[in-house]
Amino acid sequence: MPDAYEVLEDAELRKAFDVWSGYLDARTGEEPGVRARLRAVLESARTAAADGDPGTARALVGDLYDEAREAGLAWAPPAPRPCEADRLARDYAKDALPQVLPLSLRDRLDQVALFLSVTGRRLAAAPGIDAALREDILYVTARAGMALDLAHPAAARRELERLKAIARHCGVEH
Repeated sequence: MPDAYEVLEDAELRKAFDVWSGYLDARTGEEPGVRARLRAVLESARTAAADGDPGTARALVGDLYDEAREAGLAWAPPAPRPCEADRLARDYAKDALPQVLPLSLRDRLDQVALFLSVTGRRLAAAPGIDAALREDILYVTARAGMALDLAHPAAARRELERLKAIARHCGVEH
């Protein structure tokens, strides 16, 4: 059975495959030879993923974005920024994760996510927080988010405790 990271990795590839399939199936009037080459690269990426080689599949997806940019295809999908790619992968993975993660683990992760969200919002609204402290808050929140993405409740709880310590230091109720 795959772990949370494998589910997210698979979701990232499935999203890219869907985006590129949609683009290549659309009639945009762009160079047919370039589109045929892109379709061949997409099929190679799908094959690599199906054969259990996500590294090669990701590299081929990267080649799709590079080739489209170099060919000047105005309607080709742009490479998503890292934050956007993660958000889309999480959206794709949300249906698969419940089948992989036990209910008790999902409950612990959800509890940490809720406390993280509430504490983060309270800190964001707190007056008098300087830039360095805001950077610390964003850093700790991002680490907790990564731990949640990887379904690691102990690491997520540890980062939540760090965020709560910052909140106490700032006089923010958590």
